[in-house]
Amino acid sequence: MKRECLKIIGTAHVSQKSVEEVRDTILTETPDVVAVELDAGRYHRLLREKMGIEEKNDFSISDIIKGNNVGLFLVGGFLTYMQRKIGEDLGVKPGAEMLAAIEAAQEVGAKVALIDRDINLTLRRALNQMSFIEKMKFAYGVLGSFFAKEEELEDVEKLKEDDTLEEVMGYFKEMSPKAYHALVNERDLFMAQKLLEIEEDHVVAVVGAGHQPGLNHYLDHPQEIPPLSTLMTIETSRIPWSKIILFLIPASVIVIFFLAFLNGININSGIVEFILLTGGLSFIGSLLSGSKLLSAVTAFLVAPITILHPLLAAGWFSGLVEAKLRKVNSQDLVDFTKCESLGDMWKNKIFRVLLVVVGTNLGCMIGGFITIPQVVLPLFGKIMGW
Repeated sequence: MKRECLKIIGTAHVSQKSVEEVRDTILTETPDVVAVELDAGRYHRLLREKMGIEEKNDFSISDIIKGNNVGLFLVGGFLTYMQRKIGEDLGVKPGAEMLAAIEAAQEVGAKVALIDRDINLTLRRALNQMSFIEKMKFAYGVLGSFFAKEEELEDVEKLKEDDTLEEVMGYFKEMSPKAYHALVNERDLFMAQKLLEIEEDHVVAVVGAGHQPGLNHYLDHPQEIPPLSTLMTIETSRIPWSKIILFLIPASVIVIFFLAFLNGININSGIVEFILLTGGLSFIGSLLSGSKLLSAVTAFLVAPITILHPLLAAGWFSGLVEAKLRKVNSQDLVDFTKCESLGDMWKNKIFRVLLVVVGTNLGCMIGGFITIPQVVLPLFGKIMGW
């Protein structure tokens, strides 16, 4: 494809004017290909919504609870919520301009090219770049968004200057430049390469206005685009300092208790205190996050064990028990994306389960840190004869 044969339409994702512009441009240009800022998952979701087909989610709550999936799920839900909320206030359904592009392409007999990177991969790469502090700041921003007043939303045509979705994610640029790079700049690179790979002569591309400057730059300087394989992997080579620090806590506990035992020091009171601190604070963290009593008891029982194992987390177990007690199902996942306020989220079963996971893990982590001065250091002092 030659650069001069490509026309890029920069849109606001919730603008009726953008919907009309997209449709009119495609019907006028009659291109061979209409390229849209969608991945396969979002494309099929739009078509299902258009046909009124209820989305079915084959998921396991344990898959959401474990690893980085809690953060991935909450970030995705937050972005979906913000787009839908703005769209509802303005009377435009999110993705309407992409659907208009697809329908107009069918009318003129053009092919549809999906040029965006898989959203889950994008979010994983972004989260992977964020520090623990940055993730906490993001969580604070998520909660704050639910208290935003309607009049605080910006005028839609101003939003067109910076694609609505990118506007929502824009504060990442200051909070976490690396995460912002994964969310925005990497997608510019990815979509530019996908456009260059189109063989047909006449192409109209429909993307968020925030991507248009980046696309224009990389299309004019294709030598700056790296191999797509580098944009399709989850980096694991970085040293996870937070995990190393958290691992040092249980390692130090095990080593100190073992050395104290070898030196004939009574460790019974230390073990009891260790159990009460880690288990007790996990129990409290679970309850404070709104769990049922059995989930909190589970947190108390597993915390002293999971904190000694770097691949386990107490919140996984309390969360699974909470999910069982609340009878979480796939409809709860669908309902999660429809929440319009903090109150709605509090009523959502999946959100409540995730709160229990986070609350339990936070309590366990605090208990682990308190164990150092309360248990580990005194035992170490006895070993050294201080």
